[in-house]
Amino acid sequence: MADIIDGKGIARAMEKELAEQVEALVKDRDVRPGLAVILVGEDPASKTYVRNKERACKRVGVSSKVYRLPVETTEKEVLALIDELNESQEIHGILVQLPLPPHISDKACIHAIEPEKDVDGFHPISAGNLLIGEKGFLPCTPHGIMVLLERVGVDLKGKHAVVVGRSNIVGKPVALLLLRQHATVTLCHSRTADLGAVTRQGDVLVVATGRPEMISGDMVKPGAVVIDVGVNKVGDRLVGDVVFDEAKEVASAITPVPGGVGPMTITMLIKNTIEAAQWN
Repeated sequence: MADIIDGKGIARAMEKELAEQVEALVKDRDVRPGLAVILVGEDPASKTYVRNKERACKRVGVSSKVYRLPVETTEKEVLALIDELNESQEIHGILVQLPLPPHISDKACIHAIEPEKDVDGFHPISAGNLLIGEKGFLPCTPHGIMVLLERVGVDLKGKHAVVVGRSNIVGKPVALLLLRQHATVTLCHSRTADLGAVTRQGDVLVVATGRPEMISGDMVKPGAVVIDVGVNKVGDRLVGDVVFDEAKEVASAITPVPGGVGPMTITMLIKNTIEAAQWN
């Protein structure tokens, strides 16, 4: 039976550490880290995420300003707001909540954020810094995954890590971060031939496909550490991309859904915002 990796507990422990950093910034430099979140429209999941970010900022002492804009807001108006926030001395991090309405380009908005305020780690300069190992903001979910692995004592050196999913938000960046820690990494996806044969090789298995319960227990190597990034609503249940009840019988450790990776994503966003204020 696998150990359950308590992402919520680890995130709360980190919040205490981050609160001390905020307190030191305010005391030593009279700087309070500020995060601006732009939310366009009424997407229920986005509204929930933004509310959770506000609460986490409050717990840590980060100033949080949310711009809730109607769905009919134009791309030009969103870009003008981003320009204004780029110039603000009180705002150290800017986040545009995705997905945006179809008439607004995700790419245009992400590119408009100054890289030194790109606390989501999505700007091409941030992505480039990650690729070549330069200092910069790491994308929050991949960074959160790495912290979870570190805090539960997983030594990645020489391990075979298998990542299922190739998105720019999770799959590709987490593969690069695993490589940084000297793991041997296989990156696969829904079209990989005989996917189970590949996933069964993973000492660490990270699944981020957005497909409910795509990975069954027989696709997990005995003793593997399983990180399930998926959050999918199936009927009245929230499930991951892994069949949890099957995988927990095979793995040595596994993240639950909810309560695994999700809380870490928000914590890493706050960590990036504090770092932006420290670098300023």
